[in-house]
Amino acid sequence: MRAYEAEVLRQWGGQTDGAHDLGHLRRVWANCQSIAQGDADMQVLEAAAFFHDLVNLPKSSPDRARASTLSAEAACAYLATTGFPEQKLAAVAHAIATHSFSAGIAPLTLEARILQDADRLEALGAIGIARMFHVAGSMGALLFDAEDPMAEARALDDRHFSLDHLETKLFTLPGLMQTQMGRRLAEERVAWMRAFRDRLLAEIT
Repeated sequence: MRAYEAEVLRQWGGQTDGAHDLGHLRRVWANCQSIAQGDADMQVLEAAAFFHDLVNLPKSSPDRARASTLSAEAACAYLATTGFPEQKLAAVAHAIATHSFSAGIAPLTLEARILQDADRLEALGAIGIARMFHVAGSMGALLFDAEDPMAEARALDDRHFSLDHLETKLFTLPGLMQTQMGRRLAEERVAWMRAFRDRLLAEIT
């Protein structure tokens, strides 16, 4: 286990979240490496990837939009005690603060753009489907509206119907990607998700 992972577990204090666990952090770091292809400061990216959810607030929390900024502050406070290059702390903080969809902060550095794309890839593809249903279930949402699963005669409502989240947010992510590689990977994953939805609809209608 990396020292970063041990510190994350210490700061999480035993809290469990199936959508934001060590597996998620490891996959985001792997996504960062795939997107960056050696064209970024990988020391900054690794720290940002493992600490981007250091303060992990529930999606229903009124402070959810501040979670990434709080994570950035906590990450830099820890890294400052480890000998991490002081001149790189601001870059780590910026990447972490801007990764969040709900924070709405524009990424201004290559590392921040890469981390944002890497984290958003986790919302797409097979892992994205799994995480979507897990999070929605934890918030009490149904799988879909049994009477109108495609929202043909009602407004989309992903607070109550998990499947609606595909249209309200997830299918929009490829167009929001910050890097060319991130966009390509996102488009591939969304194509799989559309096929999954088609199969699901075939089974329930």
